[in-house]
Amino acid sequence: MYAIVKTGGKQFKAAKDEVLQVEKLEGEPGTKIELDEVLMLNNDGKVTIGSPFVKGARVKATIIRQGKAKKIEAFNYKPKKNVRKHWGHRQPVTFLRVDEVVAK
Repeated sequence: MYAIVKTGGKQFKAAKDEVLQVEKLEGEPGTKIELDEVLMLNNDGKVTIGSPFVKGARVKATIIRQGKAKKIEAFNYKPKKNVRKHWGHRQPVTFLRVDEVVAK
């Protein structure tokens, strides 16, 4: 059984005991959370698609840790002008362990 959930403006496939890296969610490590924006639910081949969400379905997860994603680096330059600009960014993320996928 797995579900497609929406969090942080992105969609993730969530199955039991998987670890997801999602946009930062508030909470300390060990905190239990529920993701209730379930877009699709697959229960052993029986697919339920929500409009926009599946009613009564949710994903229970535990926050493993808070961290940062890989660094994104960017570089601009203007030829013949000796203008160079280099910068980077690390997005804060939350690592979740999916405890269970709950249908209706």
